[in-house]
Amino acid sequence: MRYPSLAVLLALVHSSLALPVILSNQTPLSVSSKFSNTKVLILGGGVAGVAAARTLHDEGISNFVIVEARDELGGRMASRPFGASDRQYTVEVGANWVQGTQTDNGTQNPIMALAKKHGLATRKSSYFTSLTTYDDRGVSDFAGVFNASIQDYARLVTSAGKRVPKRLVDMTARSGYSLTGAKPSTRHEMAAEYYQFDWEFAASPEDTSWLASSWAHNSTFRPDAGGFSLENRLSVDQRGFKFLIQSEAHSFLKPEQVRLNSTVRVISASEEGVRVTLSDGETLEADYALCTFSLGVLQHDDVKFDPVLPVWKQEAIHSMMMVNFRDAVYVTSMSRALILRRTVGNVHQDILQFSEKFWFDTEMALYADYERGRYPVWQSLDHKNFFPGSGILFVTVTGDFSKRIELLPDSQVKSEVLSILRTMFPNTSIPEPLDFYFQRWHSDPLFRGAYSNWPASFLSEHQANLRANVDERLWFAGEATSRKHFGAC
Repeated sequence: MRYPSLAVLLALVHSSLALPVILSNQTPLSVSSKFSNTKVLILGGGVAGVAAARTLHDEGISNFVIVEARDELGGRMASRPFGASDRQYTVEVGANWVQGTQTDNGTQNPIMALAKKHGLATRKSSYFTSLTTYDDRGVSDFAGVFNASIQDYARLVTSAGKRVPKRLVDMTARSGYSLTGAKPSTRHEMAAEYYQFDWEFAASPEDTSWLASSWAHNSTFRPDAGGFSLENRLSVDQRGFKFLIQSEAHSFLKPEQVRLNSTVRVISASEEGVRVTLSDGETLEADYALCTFSLGVLQHDDVKFDPVLPVWKQEAIHSMMMVNFRDAVYVTSMSRALILRRTVGNVHQDILQFSEKFWFDTEMALYADYERGRYPVWQSLDHKNFFPGSGILFVTVTGDFSKRIELLPDSQVKSEVLSILRTMFPNTSIPEPLDFYFQRWHSDPLFRGAYSNWPASFLSEHQANLRANVDERLWFAGEATSRKHFGAC
């Protein structure tokens, strides 16, 4: 999901410990009174970790500690100051959307509920109806192609729903597109498809499950399928999107229940309990550990398990994908700014600051390059609904192109982005930026990507095993363990 999108983590906000699907050989961990003195280590202080702590607190269990590697809670909700010293803004380099809010008196997105509870400033985002299209000639009206891509995606989702009762096997979303008559061949068709699909999942249709991508969409946007609404809201709060989870944590956590700047290196489990070794050699002991690390961290062995995780758990971990959504930031000597957006899959975001706004007046722009996925999606924050007069503009890349960018020096990425801008605006002199930034999520050992994605080869049994505990001592939570809302930040 859009990572500056990235994003809802819905399953954990109102659940307890995100208990796994109960397999035949395991029983659920009770939160009855006999466990009131149980000590739990919650490994990771993102949304999943704080939500788990909130649940334990509400159940009368106070003997827990959140162990967080960074110097603040929030996980992939991350922001930073950006811009000239006299015109700075807080910009999101991680999750920044609430996708799906609420329809009438129906189910409310728990993230939206937290945003309201803590007074987070959000604005309605109309990224399908407020759009300008470009190609190598500058402005190029291919709205008809774009609208057709919306219908193509709708058929993809509807057809997936028809396969389930017939017990037909899963396939890639690319196969689904082809079987429903969508076979993009022109650069405009490929760019439009990218906007509908890749920008949402931070992965291509070739890398994504047809069925899972469809039910994830329905579980977010369609109230009749258990979702919330079609509305999307962008965080513009200058305290950062992370404020909602930090404020929630502050409302119930005691200082002794949080350890910041504590990076987990080894987790040892036995019948007696768990022992966690930190990067500085210190050890922590408890009865249970709840691992909320990102899927990417588990895949890269950044945390060691002793004994090693069983084969069924390892297979589940490596059967799912971690994607990237990439961001970068630029600032010129002038007084305004332009930004690019990021994800985990892989996604990147860039920010520039210019003397005056020279780009589109819509919220969004779509650039159709001859290379699919080359700096295609642009978003203006210098818009009446967001930060008017800020000069801020985002551009997003995902998937393999995002991984490519992460390996390049900043100077080359900056040069490429400016080159695209000069193509989009051939009659405008684009100045050299003074500052540049993008978040390298994939190479960050605390994240290893933006969020998870469900490939066609990832079976429901894998998903159950990804959620399942190990020997009743090690428990697992996080967006990747959610069947409906994987891919949230």
